[in-house]
Amino acid sequence: QVQLVEAGGGLVQAGGSLRLSCAASGSIFRINTMRWHRQAPGKQRELVATLTRDGSTNYADSVKGRFTISRDNDKITVYLQMDSLKPDDTGVYYCNYEGTTSWGPPFNSWGQGTQVTVSS
Repeated sequence: QVQLVEAGGGLVQAGGSLRLSCAASGSIFRINTMRWHRQAPGKQRELVATLTRDGSTNYADSVKGRFTISRDNDKITVYLQMDSLKPDDTGVYYCNYEGTTSWGPPFNSWGQGTQVTVSS
């Protein structure tokens, strides 16, 4: 079983920055994809950023140029640097990892979410 724990959410004024982190623990053999999703009140969950094992990144159009996904050297901690925040960025942010467990089967794990609130 693989567990993910997010941290770094909070309240920030528009134009400000926050850095989210997601730490993984458990029986991990390989992580193939790391993602950040968010869910705004009354809206569906949306994919914000993706980081693959080979280092490729992809971003939602709404955050391109403002958000940066990266990982630690241990390659099991992922970050989301959020700059120039807007009120529309408000929501619960979730990290999501896909990979292979140390005993063979694949895993697809989610964190519990961290609240980001951007005031105007």
